[in-house]
Amino acid sequence: MSTVESRPLVGAGVSRVDGPRKVTGTAPYPMDFSIPGQAYGTVVQSTVAAGRIVRMHTEAAEGAPGVLAVLTHANAPSVGTGPTTVLGASPPPPLRNDRIVHHGQHIAFVVAETPEQATAAARLVRVDYEVEEPLLDLRDPRAEQVLDPWEMDTSRGDPGAALESAEVTVRATYTTADNTNNPLGLFATVAVWEGDTLTVHDTSQWPSMVRTTLAMVFGIPESSVRVLVPYVGGGFGAGLRAWPHVILTALAARMLKRPVKLVLTRPQMFTSVGHRPSGVQRLSVGATREGDLVALDHRSLISLSIEDNDFEPFSSGTSFAYRCPNVITRDRQARINIAVPTSMRAPAEAQGNFALESALDELACTLGMDPLDLRVRNHTDVDPRNGLPWTGKAILECYEAGARRFGWYDRNPEPRSMRDGNWLVGYGMASAMFPYFAQPCSAQATVNSDGSALVRSAATDIGTGTYTVMAQLAAAELGLPLDLVRFDLGDSDMPNSMMAGGSGLTGALGNAVHDACRRLVRSFAELARGDTDSPLRGVSPDDVECGGGRVHPAGRPDRGESYVDILARHGMSELTAYGNSTPPVATELGMSPAGAYGAKFVEVRVDADLGLIRVARVVSAIDGGRILNAKTARSQIIGGTVGGIGMALYEDTVTDPHTGRIANGTFGDYLIAVNADVPELDVVFVGEPDRGTATGTKGVGEVGLVGIAPAISNAVHHATGKRLRDLPITLDALL
Repeated sequence: MSTVESRPLVGAGVSRVDGPRKVTGTAPYPMDFSIPGQAYGTVVQSTVAAGRIVRMHTEAAEGAPGVLAVLTHANAPSVGTGPTTVLGASPPPPLRNDRIVHHGQHIAFVVAETPEQATAAARLVRVDYEVEEPLLDLRDPRAEQVLDPWEMDTSRGDPGAALESAEVTVRATYTTADNTNNPLGLFATVAVWEGDTLTVHDTSQWPSMVRTTLAMVFGIPESSVRVLVPYVGGGFGAGLRAWPHVILTALAARMLKRPVKLVLTRPQMFTSVGHRPSGVQRLSVGATREGDLVALDHRSLISLSIEDNDFEPFSSGTSFAYRCPNVITRDRQARINIAVPTSMRAPAEAQGNFALESALDELACTLGMDPLDLRVRNHTDVDPRNGLPWTGKAILECYEAGARRFGWYDRNPEPRSMRDGNWLVGYGMASAMFPYFAQPCSAQATVNSDGSALVRSAATDIGTGTYTVMAQLAAAELGLPLDLVRFDLGDSDMPNSMMAGGSGLTGALGNAVHDACRRLVRSFAELARGDTDSPLRGVSPDDVECGGGRVHPAGRPDRGESYVDILARHGMSELTAYGNSTPPVATELGMSPAGAYGAKFVEVRVDADLGLIRVARVVSAIDGGRILNAKTARSQIIGGTVGGIGMALYEDTVTDPHTGRIANGTFGDYLIAVNADVPELDVVFVGEPDRGTATGTKGVGEVGLVGIAPAISNAVHHATGKRLRDLPITLDALL
């Protein structure tokens, strides 16, 4: 059979097939769904960060107009605990007891006939607390420290001795702030029970996981739960868990025997659906005077909530980023009274990369060496952890292409040496990487009697272009024009899919679609092989190709027949095949699975008097393996870059150090990069298809953000001569 590599449709910059629905406002997002007869819920949140509830005064709320129920820990039925997934344990069930572990914790759920009545009644709930002093600083010695739960700490060689004997050393501490995901679409849940069958419309990046969670929580079979997510208004990792508000909505619907809808408010989003955890990182680098790395010691302390187990190993990427014989990485977490952290775009690597790439820039300055040359010198073609070659790594090509497009070597390397009037001009760069991540996926492919195809999987499209890219891939594999192929997703009744996260969905789901379509073409060939009236009679399914809606012997397009004719002659309305994919295993490949790589080059301008920082240019050179759609892939890098600018200069979820209340939980107070903060962004793709996957893809959703923050920080140092090690970088730090 022909391979996907021969199909010109794949790789083309095809516009999003779902674009017209989005721009015309007809794409149904979770908050758009309404069910006849539905009631409306809202959460009541704690106003203290630690302690317990002594008494809840709900009488006024229960007697308010339109109120149907007020659920609290005192009257809510107990529910089960959700599953442990590849991302860790599920959040604790809601309304379990009277304990308060963070400000904004859900302590009651009010249901009324209208959303306005529910909101008004929620304000009437009064709570008596026994208040405890909260732990809010992850460096507080009283905070319980959690050791690496995933056993990802690494060590090779003797880093301590190597640092002691190194000719040049750099030792520094870097901090990164809490960031909040803040997708444009507010998270919403609509729950409907029909007997013991539950249907939920939910804002999720992982419908299959939500189905499993709800089945476990309510003690019903997974087949009795259906989760629908045709569109998601952004997620950035916030939709990777089944949050307590989802369970509360379904619980209320079950108790009231009527549909219930909940839409979180923007302030509630800050404490209900996770955030990027803050952290403190200590990094020691040892090198020769020529710039060869001899030791890396990277240790982090990461914020964690009191009762959750989210884990982001900030330092893990350092263990294989560069050629270095002596490396130790250690990650610890501190339990404090904050809302549950969760994945946020480029989890762990965004924070860890900032520390590592900043430290390398400091080393380059100490050595009087060009930062790019330092990285090239310490490049490794093999995985330092096991000596295996990578399935694909084009970081050297990223350096070359990015430096050329940016004009890197035109700079004067001396800090504070480049000016444009009153603006200090700085150039900075950083390497970027996001490790390969994938989970098993399944897909179903069907060709109908009219010659059209339908491909399905229980994935979600969070704006990455999954609808489009999977339709392209299926069209290429089936030899059909794109307008005859539809890809459906967002329904847990479809074949199981991994999450839309970790830059893994395109590769894992693409492999499943690839497999399903290959199997479907074989099924057509097998039907025709024994058919005396078919021109494909006797032709082995291993020796066929497809194109123009037809199956034909390899190299003989004149001797084939169409899908339509094969189905008609056998009296069939359709033919279906299923496909699967599993992540590659390094030992089976004889290689180490490679993630996406990149090199980021940034120009900043800093007002010499006011300390204002403006990002003037960004060039991102990316090795994303095989790019299935150049247009949507470029869009992913641009979106990640904007997020990186926000992380570097603006985003900081500020927690009051005394009360634990988030002080800037609105878009009026939480700063994000807007159009005026974003310059022209240049993106170039380099590299070859990855050897570890059938489609050759790596995924580019995360790598666009990685490296932007350190590149900006390094550029600020070049412009001003000041080394800033805390994010976000604010003008007061420069004055």
